[in-house]
Amino acid sequence: MGPILEQAQRTSIHLQLPPALHLSDDQLFELCRINRELRIERTALGNLIIMSPTGSETGARNASLTGQLWLWNRSTQMGQVFDSSSGFTLPNGAMRAPDAAWIRQERWAALHPEQKKKFAPITPDFVVELKSPTDNLADVQAKMQEYIENGVLLGWLIDPDLCRVWVYRPDLEPEVLLDPANVTASLLPGFELDLQEIFA
Repeated sequence: MGPILEQAQRTSIHLQLPPALHLSDDQLFELCRINRELRIERTALGNLIIMSPTGSETGARNASLTGQLWLWNRSTQMGQVFDSSSGFTLPNGAMRAPDAAWIRQERWAALHPEQKKKFAPITPDFVVELKSPTDNLADVQAKMQEYIENGVLLGWLIDPDLCRVWVYRPDLEPEVLLDPANVTASLLPGFELDLQEIFA
């Protein structure tokens, strides 16, 4: 019963829209606001990806990830941390909601207050995607590449089932870390993501 429920909770629908039905940023925000139980993203082509809530195990792993990033940022005050419910409008027109994201404080502060209330038109400096058991690896890898092509400086794709981390940086091939105990980056001085709970 448990595995069936977990799989059902991670169902996603790729909804292709005709050009005449392209949603504006404000319309997309309103759609997400009235469907809070769903996680909705928009591709660069204007199509929608509609996802149901994650399973409990994936949610616990995501909480560990975001919590560790938040605690580091609270001590450094270097930027803003965002969880998986935060959407960002990328330069290519896509609206994406990484499992965790971080933006340097000076970049976040430069936005108009009204821009911060919706899907901010800003590319995070750092993003993390946590692959769930039902995610297609190639799809998540393509999403990571899209982040980099739109200005993300560092991205981590974490696969708990394989105990692997793919590290994405501009102009470099992804680096694969096999069963690391933790992962660090110079972009986030002093931050060390402990993978023990995430890989458990």
